[in-house]
Amino acid sequence: MRPNPLIAGFYPDPSVVKVGADYYLVNSTFEYLPGIPVFHSRDLVDWKQIGHVVSREGQLASHSVPTLGGAWAPTIRHRDGVFYVVVTDAMGRGMLVFTASDPAGPWSDGIVIDGVHGIDPDLAWDSDGRAYVTYSGLDVTSGNPPGEHAGILQVTVDLSTGAVLSSPVSLWSGTGLKFPEAPHLYMRGEYWYLVIAEGGTERGHGISVARGLHPAGPFESGPGNPILSARSTARPIQNTGHGDLVETPDGGWAIVMLGMRPTGITQAFSAMGRETFITDARWTDDGWLEADPVLLNPRAGRFEFSDSFEGSSLGLEWIGVRRYPSSFASLSALPDHVVLTGDGSTLDDLRPAFLGYRQQHPLASVSVVVDPGASGVGGLAVRYDELHHYEVEVSGGVVTARAAVAGIRQEWSIDVPCDSPVTLGLDFVASTGEGFLPNLTSDLVVLSATTTDGSRHELARVDGRYLSQETAASFTGRVIGLYATRGEVLFTAFRYTGRD
Repeated sequence: MRPNPLIAGFYPDPSVVKVGADYYLVNSTFEYLPGIPVFHSRDLVDWKQIGHVVSREGQLASHSVPTLGGAWAPTIRHRDGVFYVVVTDAMGRGMLVFTASDPAGPWSDGIVIDGVHGIDPDLAWDSDGRAYVTYSGLDVTSGNPPGEHAGILQVTVDLSTGAVLSSPVSLWSGTGLKFPEAPHLYMRGEYWYLVIAEGGTERGHGISVARGLHPAGPFESGPGNPILSARSTARPIQNTGHGDLVETPDGGWAIVMLGMRPTGITQAFSAMGRETFITDARWTDDGWLEADPVLLNPRAGRFEFSDSFEGSSLGLEWIGVRRYPSSFASLSALPDHVVLTGDGSTLDDLRPAFLGYRQQHPLASVSVVVDPGASGVGGLAVRYDELHHYEVEVSGGVVTARAAVAGIRQEWSIDVPCDSPVTLGLDFVASTGEGFLPNLTSDLVVLSATTTDGSRHELARVDGRYLSQETAASFTGRVIGLYATRGEVLFTAFRYTGRD
């Protein structure tokens, strides 16, 4: 049985392609940069990040997108030695196609598919080499009033220029559930199969399938739709949908999709947001697709990640909010340190100096050594968005823990020696129900500081439910990070440990 989650943490909207014996997978990143991570695997089990599609200025217009904007739902495909990623830069440049000869990069600047208004684009080619972009439509030209969903639409595109060669064609919009989206087209035998998500990306999420003899339809709905959904069940993985079909190394089939791990007896709070999961699929004798329920199977043991910031560049794990880490973070002349330069922005702002690492486990412990110098202000934080973040900060001999939730703020402070570094900590510990409800209902986030004499000071324990998908209403997930609000702040010995 493969591990689930397949890739833990804020890695939503997965798309996967098999090229020979190799697999490549990409995810949405929304307002975070670098954008669209690229993973590689040989077995559909163990994955290593090898790069980003979006790695430099100008590829996305993410500097001022609102929360939820940016890189939405990429699809990765391969043809004639070229890798393609088609994606929507929501509230930015629009629908884009990126290309590369090596999936590790560098990728092209991106060509705009001009005049197409939609999300979740897919890319497929017919036997004549004609390129079809199929997407979840927002086009008003489809006959729907402005602002109303137009279902699954399709155009043909010149991928070298981005020119649209046909008017949008309405394909098939599912079984009547809300938000038909995430379409993917596949040819198998004589049929083209259209796999979509419907029911919304919340608890009603599911996957449905139709088929036809031409990539533009008409399409016949499958007899078992939705073929996959966790809605109205008590399964520990909910919101399963947005799937991409792939052949397995042994010649079978699997669907890679997003899902969530909500906690509590009512499964109400999802700290990591939408993650990448996998399940087996198969073809029936009459040529329809079936899929198994998505089962929880966390990777065994304790996970550890540490970074002492050696070498000449930051690791691929690190991301920033609407700005590249290189704009505010640099490896210090002091060995094994990274320096963040604050510009006055805070975690309440759209573009903080925040160097982020995704939380991947419901139970985790994070620490970093911080030296703000005489005038710097910075610390360690966990963030969902501008309105939902917890942090522990050091400045001028004072450590301050802070909780910001939807405009409500609370702070706790202690004095520490101002001439030496401080180890700041975030611990995500279990919070359980009482009596007959012993289930993990959420987590508590413990904010602490440890001085050089080894004295640990716990400043606060705050409820983790406020930093969850359902409360913050963001499409991302928890991101833990180092930050600076003023001056130059030195960091070293970042350490993350986690378990499920």
